[in-house]
Amino acid sequence: MPIESPPTSAANPHSQTALLLTSGESASSLQLLPASSFSIDQLVAAYNQTRVDYLVPMPMNAARLAEYVRIYDVDLDRSWVAVDGDQILGLAMLGVRPGQTWITRLGVLPVKRRRGVGEALMRALLDATDQLGINCTSLEVIKHNTPAHTLFLKLGFTETRELLILRRPPGPPGEIPAAEVDWLDRAEALALLAARSASPAWTNETRSFANIENTLGVSLSLPDGSTGWLLFEQQKFLLSHFVMRTVQGNAVSLCRALLAHLYQRYPDLDTHTENIPIDDSHLPAFFETRFVESFRRIEMQLYTPD
Repeated sequence: MPIESPPTSAANPHSQTALLLTSGESASSLQLLPASSFSIDQLVAAYNQTRVDYLVPMPMNAARLAEYVRIYDVDLDRSWVAVDGDQILGLAMLGVRPGQTWITRLGVLPVKRRRGVGEALMRALLDATDQLGINCTSLEVIKHNTPAHTLFLKLGFTETRELLILRRPPGPPGEIPAAEVDWLDRAEALALLAARSASPAWTNETRSFANIENTLGVSLSLPDGSTGWLLFEQQKFLLSHFVMRTVQGNAVSLCRALLAHLYQRYPDLDTHTENIPIDDSHLPAFFETRFVESFRRIEMQLYTPD
């Protein structure tokens, strides 16, 4: 992808990271430039071109990418774009939070793959993590994306768990179980996250929810004494970012009741929720409530010595 002019960022000491890539008998000079040197529109255009043949299509626009950067604490000064002359070859982004980083949106143009571009981007992100004094890095790779998975294993990442991405089409629920139901505003919903004991994926961490403007929730009690809650993001046409907790009682019956009351209130909204662990005790109720699996990700982590 050509760029209008080679961007520079002299104030950033890492803005001119130069590497030499060799493919066959030819060699090309590769520069890694901070993503902050580019406009959001340029980053979107580059990202979409790296995903034209992707295993799971994930098109992006400028508004969505800007929101993604904000919600997930992506540091554009420590994210990288690979260029050769005036051509963007690939990009990768780094989320930064206290004590941990998260690698996301790695992509290389199809015609430039298997030449070391992806590995160069990954190593630059790991270097940035090291410079921050952080020794824990995580990422998710789509299951069956063998080239990326192999690269991450080569760099020392280990698998931690599988995560599900689920969808549900609009439509009312079936039977509505009797329950005492309380609808929660944003502040009430966020307060519940402090009670979580599980380690969520980066996208579902408390910090991510704190960055989401339309976080809402619902809590309920069933006649048998089961209690729990569901947090979610309400968008104009979509519900997303589901986090559920059973405080006491049967997780499946509680989840079934929470989803029934949710879709009684929002029958016309599509649903897309991601990164639910495959061992989540609520999953059977999701599938009973017309959710389907879109695909799976493998979560991976890398710990380096202090």
